[in-house]
Amino acid sequence: MDVLNNLLNGFHTALSLKNIYLCFIGCVWGTMVGVLPGIGPLAGITLLIPATFGLDPTGAIIMLAGIYYGAMYGGSTTSILMNIPGESASVVTCIDGYQMTLKGRGGAALFISAWGSWVGGTLSIMGLMLLAPSLANFATKFGPPEMFSILLIAFILLGSLGTGSFFKTMPMVLLGLLVSTVGMDPLTGAFRFTHGVIKLFDGIGLIPVAMGALGIGEILKTTEESLVRVIHKIRLRELLPTREELRASWGPIFRGSGIGFVIGLLPGSAHVLSSFISYIVEKKAAKRPEQFGTGRIEGVAGPETANNAASGSAMIPFLGLGIPTGPAPAVMMVALMIHGIRPGPLFISEQPKIFWGLVASMYVGNIILIILNLPLVSLFVSLLRVPFRILFPLILLICLVGTYSINSSTFELIILLIFGVFGYVFRKLDYDIAPFLLALIIGPMIEMAFRQSLMRSGGSFSIFWESPISMILLVLSGLLFFWNIYRALRPRKASCERALKGS
Repeated sequence: MDVLNNLLNGFHTALSLKNIYLCFIGCVWGTMVGVLPGIGPLAGITLLIPATFGLDPTGAIIMLAGIYYGAMYGGSTTSILMNIPGESASVVTCIDGYQMTLKGRGGAALFISAWGSWVGGTLSIMGLMLLAPSLANFATKFGPPEMFSILLIAFILLGSLGTGSFFKTMPMVLLGLLVSTVGMDPLTGAFRFTHGVIKLFDGIGLIPVAMGALGIGEILKTTEESLVRVIHKIRLRELLPTREELRASWGPIFRGSGIGFVIGLLPGSAHVLSSFISYIVEKKAAKRPEQFGTGRIEGVAGPETANNAASGSAMIPFLGLGIPTGPAPAVMMVALMIHGIRPGPLFISEQPKIFWGLVASMYVGNIILIILNLPLVSLFVSLLRVPFRILFPLILLICLVGTYSINSSTFELIILLIFGVFGYVFRKLDYDIAPFLLALIIGPMIEMAFRQSLMRSGGSFSIFWESPISMILLVLSGLLFFWNIYRALRPRKASCERALKGS
């Protein structure tokens, strides 16, 4: 009953004219950045952070969250119609979605994608509404040792859930941890790795690093790819799927909702991982798996539902524990901190208006996105008619202006460009950037929890296994770490054995 009363209060907040307008702006902008390759939800959120400075925290997070899940909707449009993923989570949608377009069923693919996204998003919001308060209440009983153990598991999961191998992802996590130590020591006030540069006393900001590594890095990589774009037009009457397509999509939609919800709780590239796992599950469950890749509706319904369900469940650890599971929630966390609010175990009890207003706005936003992504699909696709020679410098200019407007710092522009080159180089080497960014923001939290624990115990490490919760989590961390090493070494061992047999 308390949940329903809180949700009604949330709708009272979300349905104010101002917040509906902000939710609409976020959804429109999110759809646009999802459609345009090279931007994505992270850059889209970062670019609008300066626009939230004059807003109250509730309106700010409502608009930024609209960008986050709106980009998941928009990314499927170009994947289906042009074989170009608008953002990384929509890569797998290209496989069957574009084949359906070539067969004249692109409109049906768009409809099922939008419908599955709405179902997955709505179910994950229900999970957020029910689980986040319980998780937050449970987490209030945690001390520094328990928080350290939870964050340690998050670090190991970052290494194991990246899109690359464990030996390529874990170094990015450690590099992010190293960069996070730059600046003033929060406990002693000593300066670390600043080399006398005053601008580094406050550390290296997440936003210029994220905008550079993911935004500019992606733009530089896109310039190497073919820029020939064939845009397939979709008429409104072509959006209606057949009964057979509707019947075939229900199972993948509900399975994708479950897969996306569970994986969205884990740190790492949850949206990418959930869409790929959903596609694999649907291919395994199909009576004729060999037909996947030729235009099966299940190959669109499952992955698109999964990545939208992950966007809702990713908000649970972000709001309930203060642990962002992806780069976009990490930037939203920074935006809330700019407004003087820090997500964590006390956030929901201390800021119920913001939390329940956000939950209610996500229901509203999902309805807005259904309207935007079906009747107005041709309008958004027309953005891709802009020549890339115009789009490239325009996106670069927006990144520069967006970064500068936050702190009016030319030094952060230098950081932006440095990490833009960093992101480009590591993408070329097939390293995953997302774990680096998440380690950058989780790093200070795990360091603080570790040092507070040792201060409480007088320097004794026994404090970490005196608590049953902490001990269990540490054991799980160790098992997960060694399992990932074994899993990463096994393919090498198998290839060596094949080479020996061949010789």
